[in-house]
Amino acid sequence: MAAQSAQAVTIGDVATAAGVSRATVSRVLNGLATVDREIVARVERTIAELGYRPSVTARNLSLGRTNTIGVVVPDLSNPMFQAILSGVTRAAGRDGKRILVADTGEQADAEREVALEMRRATDALVLCAPRMADDELSEVLAQSSPVAIVNRAVADSAIPQIALDYADATAQVIDRLATLGHRRVLYLGGPIASASNRLRVRAITEAAIRHPDVSIEQMTVGPSLSDGTDAVEAALASGASAVMAYNDLVAIGLISGLRERGVDVPERISVVGMDDIPFARFAYPTLTSVALPQDQLGELAWRALRAALDPTLPPFEADGTVWLRGQLQERDSTGPAPH
Repeated sequence: MAAQSAQAVTIGDVATAAGVSRATVSRVLNGLATVDREIVARVERTIAELGYRPSVTARNLSLGRTNTIGVVVPDLSNPMFQAILSGVTRAAGRDGKRILVADTGEQADAEREVALEMRRATDALVLCAPRMADDELSEVLAQSSPVAIVNRAVADSAIPQIALDYADATAQVIDRLATLGHRRVLYLGGPIASASNRLRVRAITEAAIRHPDVSIEQMTVGPSLSDGTDAVEAALASGASAVMAYNDLVAIGLISGLRERGVDVPERISVVGMDDIPFARFAYPTLTSVALPQDQLGELAWRALRAALDPTLPPFEADGTVWLRGQLQERDSTGPAPH
């Protein structure tokens, strides 16, 4: 039998040539064990002779799967979320999965709708929704299984949760600044609705008990470079000798603004970031930050989803939230408090 053009051959052509129904050809393609071995051999021989290439999309739809994993993040321009995405992509790719990404553009009111739409289009969901309201998050989780939450803890939930321990990271920063003699510290906070920002604020409250001689003022700014630059005048007016920023982007923006005004860092004011993004080592001065294993968030999220998607695998080993701790990396942007 002469092979037809692979592009022209359809499942109907295979069925006709093999003398079976389209449904039988479909069952053979999907590897179902309900087809007689002799028929399987005949269909497979016909497929080879005709040069038939089944549509991957159609096959996945017939099996009720897409072989894609959805990832929802609030801001892909932020290197931290890029690292999380990289971790998911690398880990899922090893298992033959592809990633579909949605960026909610720091719009908390869009996270719910985007997450639900993403889950309908994919086999599972990795959800980075730090600003989503608790009631909306509960609704999304109830409708999105299998789903893994990144950088957010949900009490009394069996949903896999992997988060960076920003409370511990914040404590490391404040303890070190206190050791360096800083007695007036300013925290430039991120979005109020952010779950990780709440962890930082909690750690600041606890640190104030450990260091009663250290005054820690808090100011809400945001998560971006421009938020840091815009906070320069307020930072100087606070009289703080050290500033702890919500993340490295805010810290780098602040340092840039301070340099434009001729303010020496760290001689006049020390600056500390959070996350230790790659840019931190190339800032001037190089940025002191807390290195957190962001790519591990994505890898662990996929490990949890893989176990949920494949019942032959052992369940995800974690019970409750997996907290990943970081390590303070001291560089040139911090020093002893000025006398």
